[in-house]
Amino acid sequence: MSRRGTTMLETFLRREGVQARLLRLDQPTRTVAEAAQALGVPPGCIVKSLLFCALDGNCVLAVVRGDQRVDRALLAAAIGYDQLTLAPAERVAAVTGYSPGATPPVGHTTPVPVIVDPAVLEESVVYGGGGDDHTMLEISPEELVRVSKARVVPIANPM
Repeated sequence: MSRRGTTMLETFLRREGVQARLLRLDQPTRTVAEAAQALGVPPGCIVKSLLFCALDGNCVLAVVRGDQRVDRALLAAAIGYDQLTLAPAERVAAVTGYSPGATPPVGHTTPVPVIVDPAVLEESVVYGGGGDDHTMLEISPEELVRVSKARVVPIANPM
């Protein structure tokens, strides 16, 4: 397991003065269920950061709670596209600098628009990918929105 992603995220957090912390865990956190169990929190406190691409190659990062599913039609409407597809792993790594399952909601190598579902803001603290499969980012939803310059738009449905 590589710590490169975590080091890159640590550098970003420090450079930008982000009020957040990275939590190193003994067990993998590749899925919402694994992350929730490792942290002892409900799945709604975990945020998924999912990269979607339009036909023209432009991308958008959707951030939703772990107990939600991205509604592609709502996400596409939020950014003015007709259709979006979930980015393959290689594209996620190329655009964000992180692998799927470890992608944080902030600190990407390529700036992409970020859309956060309002349900994320219902939590006082959320946990997202921390750059590798044993690290989680702990951050307030308000700080997440501020740092990522996200728009808050309904883009999710319950699972």
